[in-house]
Amino acid sequence: MAGRAAFIVMAKAPVPGLAKTRLVPALGADGAAALAARLLEHALGQACAAARTANGADGADGADTVILACAPDTTHAAFEAAAARFALQRVAQSGGDLGERMALAFDQAFGTAPPRADRVLMLGTDAPALDAAMLRRARAALDEADAVFVPAHDGGYALVGLRRPAPVLFARGMPWSTDRVMALTRERLAAAGLRWTELPPVHDIDTPEDLVHLPPGWL
Repeated sequence: MAGRAAFIVMAKAPVPGLAKTRLVPALGADGAAALAARLLEHALGQACAAARTANGADGADGADTVILACAPDTTHAAFEAAAARFALQRVAQSGGDLGERMALAFDQAFGTAPPRADRVLMLGTDAPALDAAMLRRARAALDEADAVFVPAHDGGYALVGLRRPAPVLFARGMPWSTDRVMALTRERLAAAGLRWTELPPVHDIDTPEDLVHLPPGWL
């Protein structure tokens, strides 16, 4: 568990008609946005809990950090409230497709500007089963592996963690938001000679059929 880690939460503003649009047939635009806001709060709470555990009661100069990577920008009220509540850093997502945005976010966290990290873990807000305990397991896995993943049952992944930048994992040609993402990522990992660990898979909440995997009382 040595070194400094950054937990990056990639999030889209919970705006009706923009957030969780595939859930609109079941929840309506406002309901889908409300669920997106709750998923955002949950993901940030779990990431901050994992960072606090690693830091210890008193923190340290090498303390873990949590970064909220916002789309389309950092100004939405939900992002401002989260930054105030959790005392975290906000950055705007930059780049083109999802892979480019992810690669740039990793580069920034590994870069020379604060909060320079020795390992970086990135998660979205779609998997409520991705809790602080699993985030701590993922962080610990990077003591031995070059990369760690929490696959999603839909064929993608809910978390990726790295010990150093690996832009090949996010390069063009990855069919994001399909059931081929994790399989093709494994191929890229093997071709690059990277050692990786996979934790148990979790469910993303993307479609009406996924709503059964929400924690009780969330709807």
